[in-house]
Amino acid sequence: MSNDSLDPRVNRLKLGDAGAVIKVEEGENWNVYEVFHQEKRGAHHEHVGCVHAPDPQLALVFAKEQFARRKKCVNLWVVRSADILAFDAEDEDMFENNLEKNYRDASGFKVMEKINKFKQSK
Repeated sequence: MSNDSLDPRVNRLKLGDAGAVIKVEEGENWNVYEVFHQEKRGAHHEHVGCVHAPDPQLALVFAKEQFARRKKCVNLWVVRSADILAFDAEDEDMFENNLEKNYRDASGFKVMEKINKFKQSK
């Protein structure tokens, strides 16, 4: 059974029969790199998209061609998507804040008496 697909990406792989073993040659399995764009010096880098590339240097070239040609750009970052760490959705309780913030109030300090004493002594 051959894979007669209208998608050129599938045909390019030359998959052959559905049950056949697929061997990936070196350079065929490209990584996904996330691209961050800086519009002017001192500004934050903003995520603008991703590129597929075999190595970080080529990812930077692809990112420049894709995201820095039309829009003003002074710097680009590329980061392999697999290298980005994130918390799992189940860990969202770690980000809950303490809604009681009475520790910020100055009501617990007994300084008003000292301030009044100081004012009277003048």
